Amino acid sequence: MTTAGFQSIDAVQSELSEAGYVCGRALATVVFLSTRLGRPLFLEGEAGVGKTEIAKALAAVTGRPLIRLQCYEGLDAASAVYEWNFAAQMMAIRMAESAGQSDREALQAELFSQDYLIARPLLQAMQPDARGTPILLIDELDRTDAPFEAFLLEALSDFQVTIPELGTIRAPEPPMVILTSNRTREVHDALKRRCLYHWVDYPDFDRELEILTAQVPTASEALSRQVVAFVQSLRTEDLFKKPGVAETIDWANCLLALDVVNLSPESIADTLGALLKYQDDIARLQGSEAKRLLDEARSLLQEH
Repeated sequence: MTTAGFQSIDAVQSELSEAGYVCGRALATVVFLSTRLGRPLFLEGEAGVGKTEIAKALAAVTGRPLIRLQCYEGLDAASAVYEWNFAAQMMAIRMAESAGQSDREALQAELFSQDYLIARPLLQAMQPDARGTPILLIDELDRTDAPFEAFLLEALSDFQVTIPELGTIRAPEPPMVILTSNRTREVHDALKRRCLYHWVDYPDFDRELEILTAQVPTASEALSRQVVAFVQSLRTEDLFKKPGVAETIDWANCLLALDVVNLSPESIADTLGALLKYQDDIARLQGSEAKRLLDEARSLLQEH
């Protein structure tokens, strides 16, 4: 990849694959366009399908710093941009008092300078870095609320933030921005329009097998195929939370740790906690249900 971006869509797939991230052409296309056009990339999809991992892979491929803003309920603009180091400011005030410093304006100017500023992710992403323009990951945006979305819309429009005590800080070069959402709520259209959009779906059998092979290379081909076939069959069930690719990888690692060579109803029952995260879902697979799904998985394997 050059400083201007990837040379082609094929290069995106190839270089991400070298970093251990397997993606289809549709996703590779929006990544290529995002880097070429300098547009934020909005990735939406179920949890565990690889939205966050693509930002990590891009950072590994490009050598750029990855700055992650993990969203949560109640996140506000100040927490995402900056805060003042109050402990250090109080210490400076005490030292000034003990030294008999009487110039309050000079002290105030010193206290609200860069020396006491703690940069949070949005401000960090707008500052120059010797390693290159940062990749800003705004993760799980759907956890925040409308006021933060409105603030983010303005920040991503101009790539600048205002700190009352210091003024406006503008990014010398816009960072590459990746936003993710698990779609627990709808994100406002105004923000989506600023971005290139892609829905990251569960992969098909061949793609998931390719991902698992890249992420868990010590698993035998036979076991990997059985794991993927079982997970693919499991996703057709009416579950509270279907397992994502992340759970597929976790489950394969658990099976390897237990020296499982071939799936059986017993090995499935013993390790369901790595694959499913809700008791109601786990309870559904007790007894004959696990065997039924395993039989379906074996039938699926005959098609592949």
